Amino acid sequence: MNINSDAIMSITEVNQNFSSAVRRVEKNGKVYIFKNNKPRFLLIDLEQEPEIEMTDEEKIEFIGRRILKDHKKAFEELAK
Repeated sequence: MNINSDAIMSITEVNQNFSSAVRRVEKNGKVYIFKNNKPRFLLIDLEQEPEIEMTDEEKIEFIGRRILKDHKKAFEELAK
């Protein structure tokens, strides 16, 4: 994944100065927010990018996490 360095901010930096993050989004279209030196969140301008594109693998992972979260108790019972 190639990321424009102008579109990177740490989560601490975003927490301390959200308006700066918004200005960067307005300039670059998006800001990648890093947590523990890894890209973790994406701040986007919905007017510029109304639909987030995902690969098939990303879609499967997203849906899998949602299913696990929504049905955690059932999976814990099945694991016994």
